Amino acid sequence: MNKRLNVIKYRIVMIPVMTMLVILAVIILLPIFWVLMSSFKPEPKIITYPPTLLPETFTVKNFIKVQQRIDIIGYIKNSLIYAFGTTLPAIFINSLAAYAFARYKFKGKDIIFMIFLATMMVPFQVIMVPLFLEVHALGLYNTYQGLIIPRLASAYWIFMLRAAFAGLPRELEEAARIDGLTEFGIYGRIMIPQIVPALITMLILGINGSWNDLLWPLLMTSSTKMSMLANGLAIFVGSRTSEYGAAFAGSFISLIPMLILYIFGQRYFVEGQVTSGLKG
Repeated sequence: MNKRLNVIKYRIVMIPVMTMLVILAVIILLPIFWVLMSSFKPEPKIITYPPTLLPETFTVKNFIKVQQRIDIIGYIKNSLIYAFGTTLPAIFINSLAAYAFARYKFKGKDIIFMIFLATMMVPFQVIMVPLFLEVHALGLYNTYQGLIIPRLASAYWIFMLRAAFAGLPRELEEAARIDGLTEFGIYGRIMIPQIVPALITMLILGINGSWNDLLWPLLMTSSTKMSMLANGLAIFVGSRTSEYGAAFAGSFISLIPMLILYIFGQRYFVEGQVTSGLKG
């Protein structure tokens, strides 16, 4: 009897919680649904007042216009190279630094780590001009290397992965050393598999951030052949032109890969957010 009453009380308490979650989900998903529906609306219907959520007639002219106006396949290719070329090496580089900070003792470790954390307080806009001058002086302007190399190291990712490594028991590496594993073997074969959720979180957020990055590729490229998808879509809405239909269609195309990535990695993403950064 008491167990049944507890179940009833739990369900009553959960009603407002679930109601709030449903409302939040609708608020979050409504803009995505709006972009999707507007992609299939004729241009005049997008800007009519009062606005309508569902199109009266569906059209694919907006998607055709996107393909005609910009080299969307080339821009998607550039964005994929930039996103994965930045994120995958960054996982390796930042995880190595995080592992050293979390598991080793060396002179000046705390001071160095505090300097790393201090760089998180510096806005990117402050350092982007010096970075541009360095990349240009090295002859890497308008190249994938110039886009990718300056974005590989990140104090935020080092901080997050350090917390994930710090939460692992010391017995793991001690047992591995007894078994004869090298330090790099301990890192790659023992420690890395233990923080997969944190790495998946970094993968999703890193790819998403690079995929939607507008400022850095705009600064580091002047050739249309090197433009990213975000830069290409910017031409549809500006001070001199407003092609909302094409802008919505292009935005929906840009949204699809990130939605697929999150759907496949969301379980690890949630777990990584819970376990990383809360320890250490």
